[in-house]
Amino acid sequence: MGGLSPAEALRRGRWVKLIAGASNQDLAAIEDLAGIYALAGVHCLDVAADPAVIAAARRGLAWAEAARGVPFGPARPWLMVSLSDGSDPHFRKAWFDPRRCPADCPRPCQRVCPALAIASPEQGGAVIAERCYGCGRCLPACPLGLIEEREQWLAPGAVPPLLAQLAPDAVELHTRLGRSEAFAARLEQVLAAGVPLQRLAVSCGLERDGSGPAPTPLALAAELDDRAAQLQRAGLRPLWQLDGRPMSGDVGAGTAHAAVRLWQAVASLAPPGPLQLAGGTNHHTLELVERLGPLAGQAAGVAFGGVARSRLQPWLLAAQERGLRLLEARDLLPGALAQARELVEPWLRRSPPHATHRPG
Repeated sequence: MGGLSPAEALRRGRWVKLIAGASNQDLAAIEDLAGIYALAGVHCLDVAADPAVIAAARRGLAWAEAARGVPFGPARPWLMVSLSDGSDPHFRKAWFDPRRCPADCPRPCQRVCPALAIASPEQGGAVIAERCYGCGRCLPACPLGLIEEREQWLAPGAVPPLLAQLAPDAVELHTRLGRSEAFAARLEQVLAAGVPLQRLAVSCGLERDGSGPAPTPLALAAELDDRAAQLQRAGLRPLWQLDGRPMSGDVGAGTAHAAVRLWQAVASLAPPGPLQLAGGTNHHTLELVERLGPLAGQAAGVAFGGVARSRLQPWLLAAQERGLRLLEARDLLPGALAQARELVEPWLRRSPPHATHRPG
């Protein structure tokens, strides 16, 4: 029942993080996801920077510790909160006025929503804001283009007191190519909170602000070097998250290939510090990583988002239909926990071939 501490899991290449969603405010689901995946062995819970969300995640952690029968001790998962230094799909919600929808619309938006965040016409037909985590799949699905995306943005002055209140173990900053100054400003706000952090995670992919030539892995590595210098000056330890195809891990094997290709292209170029896969990761990811031979040893671990949520969706819904939290439905727990463990445990058992230590 011991398990590795989060720091040791990063060092050994066995790190697993649950991404509950940077704009997900479905408190019941967050508590259930946190409890089940903490019991399954994840090392970090990445959630929205919101007091109610943090409280729900901590309730889930407390449930998992009680279910274990022994304290987590050093193996207690870190609580991480996500922020952004600018516009980012992780920090948005869909919105539309259901009164504008034709009566005979087949509602493809409702069918493609993985979070079940679009209500049926009988329930009003609108977006259920607390469930929406901004994946954007409904936007192209609407035949009339009625769906908008609305940014969720924390004002600079709100960040220090909020982080001081939340007291997370780690913070993740989502950034893009070309946003060095914006990153520096957000980092200054994080430091002003005065919260001791185990890690400052930096999430970045090949998206960029503005026009110009298509970004390359070399350009991404140069941006990570810039962020590394900023973190070093701030006295913070980095965790690099390469965002292959954001919020798409529940789509299929192709997204796993995209995530691994980006990681493969950047792994030998990235600055010191643990390098973690994300964005399209699913149960195919580890197999694809291990095919890379010695390079696989540089993978510190993985973050699971959409696929982790979709795996538990049937059990969450079954509990909801009874008016219960999943953590309260004893007969549903074994099936839900088995699904979580099937996703997580291959990484927990991993012995990276020819492991290459990345200092930092």
